This record gives sequence, structure tokens and C-alpha cells, in this order.
Amino acid sequence: MAKWLPRSTDLTRFCQKLNRVKTLEDDMMETSFNRCLSTIDLTLLGIGGMVGSGLYVLTGTVAKEIAGPAVIVSFIIAGFASLLAALCYAEFGARVPKTGSAYMFTYVSVGEIWAFLIGWNVLLEYMIGGAAVARAWSGYLDSIFNHKIKNFTETHVGAWQVPFLARYPDFLAAAILLVATAFISFGAKVSSWLNHVFSAISMGVILFILIMGFVLAQPKNWSTQEGGFAPYGLSGIMAGTATCFYAFVGFDVIAASSEEARNPQRAVPRAIAFSLGLATGAYILVSVVLTLMVPWHTLDPDSALADAFYRRGYAWAGFLVAAGSICAMNTVLLSNLFSLPRIVYAMAEDGLFFQVFSRVHPRTQVPVIGIVVFGLLMALLALVFDLEALVQFLSIGTLLAYTFVAASIIVLRFQQQKGDVAMPVASGRPNPEPHEGPSCSELKEYESFSDKLQLVDRDKSKEQREPGQLKAAFEPYLEFLSDFYPGEVVTVAVVTLMVSAICLCSILVFGNTHLHLPTWSYSLLLVLFSLGFLLSLLLIWAHEQQHSTQTFQIPLVPLSPALSIILNIYLMLKLSYMTWLRFAIWLLLGLIVYFGYGIWHSKENLRELQPQRVSTRYVVFPGSSLEERVQAVQPSSQPATELPDTDIDDCKR
Repeated sequence: MAKWLPRSTDLTRFCQKLNRVKTLEDDMMETSFNRCLSTIDLTLLGIGGMVGSGLYVLTGTVAKEIAGPAVIVSFIIAGFASLLAALCYAEFGARVPKTGSAYMFTYVSVGEIWAFLIGWNVLLEYMIGGAAVARAWSGYLDSIFNHKIKNFTETHVGAWQVPFLARYPDFLAAAILLVATAFISFGAKVSSWLNHVFSAISMGVILFILIMGFVLAQPKNWSTQEGGFAPYGLSGIMAGTATCFYAFVGFDVIAASSEEARNPQRAVPRAIAFSLGLATGAYILVSVVLTLMVPWHTLDPDSALADAFYRRGYAWAGFLVAAGSICAMNTVLLSNLFSLPRIVYAMAEDGLFFQVFSRVHPRTQVPVIGIVVFGLLMALLALVFDLEALVQFLSIGTLLAYTFVAASIIVLRFQQQKGDVAMPVASGRPNPEPHEGPSCSELKEYESFSDKLQLVDRDKSKEQREPGQLKAAFEPYLEFLSDFYPGEVVTVAVVTLMVSAICLCSILVFGNTHLHLPTWSYSLLLVLFSLGFLLSLLLIWAHEQQHSTQTFQIPLVPLSPALSIILNIYLMLKLSYMTWLRFAIWLLLGLIVYFGYGIWHSKENLRELQPQRVSTRYVVFPGSSLEERVQAVQPSSQPATELPDTDIDDCKR
């Protein structure tokens, strides 16, 4: 006897609202944007986002203060760690060619509230990142002119002594942001062309640095007389890795631009691979020549490359390097200003953020309102705020986005593909009353459909299993898992894997320092949480994945995303507690926006409120038992109630 599902509680419905996923259009290539970007355009955007101030400032800082010449090894490890995250972005960007990057990827696989929080943090990441680069650009140009701009401003405008505010207003940084905002507003093609010019100059300067650097190289600078290759040991190399990891965070501009790519299925994975490979090679080779040109302990952290050429007697080369660094910073500015309005547009288009930001200019085909508003906000940040304390937001927001994208890849791979769920829908008459039982004709239809499903079961047993189902080889040992819907066990295992990773990394980071655990409990907790992580991984692997698609897929799933998750969580926990406190405050503000506006204006919420005129629905979940696989004669616009006692045999009579 078929039974109706029990009435859902208000709490259950509320949780379902928070975790609903985005419904994608049938034609994902349809867009309001101009699909004009080629693989080369996207590659140069990615290089511009990664190879900026980090190449000219970060290499010298890490070499002198953290790792010594072994900064090379730090960049190699950081490049591999970034590759894990980049591959996840590449798969999503090819399969879901929509603007929004990590926000969009989380929305289509994990749920609405998580997607909003990721988008909310990425928004702040781009704002602070762009403002910080603008101030670095201003400071680098000012240093070329012996700080005349700074001295003039302090003399005629004055200096401030206010917490969180800069010592003096940086009008030059604000001005360059306003100019860049104007160029970005002209359209993706203009932005791409401008990025090509600055990237070409920057890569030419890098090539010059490498040639001149190897000519001036002195191997004795790696000798034991100067402290050796790895003066700070393995701990210095790993600490350097954590810092160098942030040099590669700009590749997500490629995924954010996928809705403007001509052929995103091919262009996005290729552009991410090319840009990350070239950026990693540039960081490694520049680190080699920098530490071979002058002893690592004599480097100037603020302008290491330019200073190295000055000290070797090539002042003209130092000036050329300084000019190259300014061009490189321009590409980072363009990258941030290009990506940020598109993230905001994606959130506004879905109804989770204010609708005014979803307007696209009919001629330039870009979200002009978002570009102008957030360009002005970024200029204001650069003008008056001291960004040194806020820059750590870049780290925590980026790492959180990487973590959710990696988890989303696992969830997506073990979900049923479009078309796996069969929903024959009957139509023709209005919905029955909430407590009206099914008619005899409906019960006969249900019985006929049940017979057909039994035949389908026999055929399905001979075919390949669907994504999310337990593999046939594991059924004798894990038979009890076969009763769950496809993908349900994997989702629980992913949550367990993330919790285990958080606990494991917490013990590694705080076990000896803050928690002062005795050796036996420290070791026991490490073993327990490591087992939890590995068992979750094995449980996911024991289920069927989606069949190969024509788009790019990250290899070694779920291992590759799981490694990315645990690495990102470890690096997040290495950040200071003040960073976490500021991050918590920003999250609280985001939740106020979401519950005050987003949850009510969400397109998915409006879709749920639309009246349904369907009276009968069958939902087929491959692999489940017949009783679980058939929900018959359920009014889709009314909550489920118990089916009255109607005997099918009576209907036959």
C-alpha cells in the first residue's frame, strides 16, 4: 500500500531553502555578455592576475626573511598546491560557463547560503586586493622619484594618526583606480586589449631580468659562506610555501570570465593551465637569478629586483625593472576590476544581491553600474585606509573559496547527470484538494507504472550503474548503503571529510603550542582524525562517478580535491586570530544581507512560489528499491499527507 510522505516541518523547509541549488538553463551558452575572449585573452588575464607585485616584492621578502635561496622550492610546492585548486576551477569553468567563479560553482552543487557567503568573501577579496595593489603601485612610482609625492602630500595635506587609516591620503593610488575603472567600463574587448599591452611589456621585462640575471649570476651566493641554499631548513621552506601560495591567487579571473569566452569548454581549462604554468615558471626562474645575483641576506625586501641591478652597477637596468613592475601591477589592477563586478552581477542576477547590479549596458555589454560603484569603493579604500592589516583578508577569503570549490567538485562528480532522473508528468486537470485521496484511475496508473519499473529494474541491473550508486564490487561488504538515494552517502562523506580535515589540521597547528597536549593524546588524536579523513575518502571512492564528458575533468577524484581541501584548511588555520575575528564580523554582515534581502528575492525562491498545475508525478531514482523509487499521485503544490485507505483490488472490480 502506497503511503504519502509525512508533512515537512517548518525547520526542514527552512533548511531546504538555505541549501537549494541553482537551476541552470538548458542553453548555458546564452548570455547578456559579449562572448569575445579567446584562449590567449584568458591566458593573459590569468597571467596578469598572478604575475604582479608578488614577483617584484614577494620573492625578495621570502628569500631574505623566511626561506633564503630555498624560496625556489617554496614556489615549486606552492605552484603544485595552486594546481590542485586550479584544476577544480578548470573543470567547473568548462562545465558551467557562467560568470561568478567560486560563487557560481558552489551554488550549482552545494547550496544557496554557502554560495552567497563565498561570493560575499570573494567580493571583499577583490576590493582589498585592488586597493592594496594600487597603493603598492603608488609607492613603487614614488620611490623612483625619491618619495617626492609622499613628502608633498604630507606637507600640504597633512599626516593622520588614526587607527586603520593610512598615514596620509594616497591620491595617486585613488586616481589610477578611477582611470582603470573608466577603461574597464568600455567593454571586455577594450579591457583585454589594455591587458595585452601591459602583459606584453611585463613579460618582456621578465625576459630581460632572466637574461641579465643569468649573465650576472654568481654561484658562490648559494655557498655555505653566504649561509647555504636552505639557511632556515625545512620549516623555513614550508613557511615560505604558505606565503608564496598567495602569489597564484589570480587565476580565478579566468573562471570569472568564462561567460565572455568564445569557447569556454576548451578555452577555460587551457588558459588556466597555460597561465599557471607560465606564472610558476616565472616565479621560480626570477627567484633563481635574484638569489644568484646578490647574497640573499642583503636583499631589499621592498624592491629586491631593482635594488639588485643597482648594486651590480646597472642603474639603467634597475629603472627598467621598476617600470616593468608598474606595468605588472597595472595588469593586476585590471584583473581585480574586471572580475569583481562580474561576481556582483552573478549574485544580483540570481536575486541574492541588489538587482541594480544585474543591469548590463546594451552597447558595451558589461555591468557598468557594478564597475563604477565598486571602482569608486576600491578607490576610497586606497585613498584613506591602511591596508596592511586588511590584506590578510585576501588569504582567508581565497582559501575558503578554494575549499568549497574542491568540495563542490566531489559532490558534482557523484551526482546524477541531467537526464538520469525520469519525471513523467501527467497534466490536464487542476490539483486536487490537500486531503483528497487519489482516484481509482490514478491508482491503476500507479500500478501500471510500477509494473513498468520492475521491467526497468531488470534491464538496469545489466547496465552500468549510475553516478552516486555503490559500486558492484563493494555491495557484498557495504550492502546497507544500497538503500540510500544515489549521491546521498557521498554528500555525508564529504561533510565528514571536511570535519576530519579541520580537526586534523587544528591538532597539527595548535596541538603543541596552544593546547599543550601530552604526546600520547596528540598522537592518538592525529591517528583518529587521519583515519576519519581516509575512511571518508574511501567511502566516496566506493561509489560510481559520472561518466566521462566532453569537457575537461580533473584527474584522481576524490583524491585531488581532498588534498586541496586539507591543504587550504591547514593554511587558513595558520592565519592570526585577529584575521579570523575580522573575518567573523564580515561574515555576520553578510548573513544580515542574505536574510534581510537575498533569501526573499532569490530566483530559486520565486520559482518555488510559482503555482504548480501538475497533479501526478513519478520520480525514478536508479538503484533504489521499487517502493522508494515511486512517489505516485502526489499534488506538487501541496505538502504531503497520508494516503486514504483505497484498495487497488476494489478499483479493479
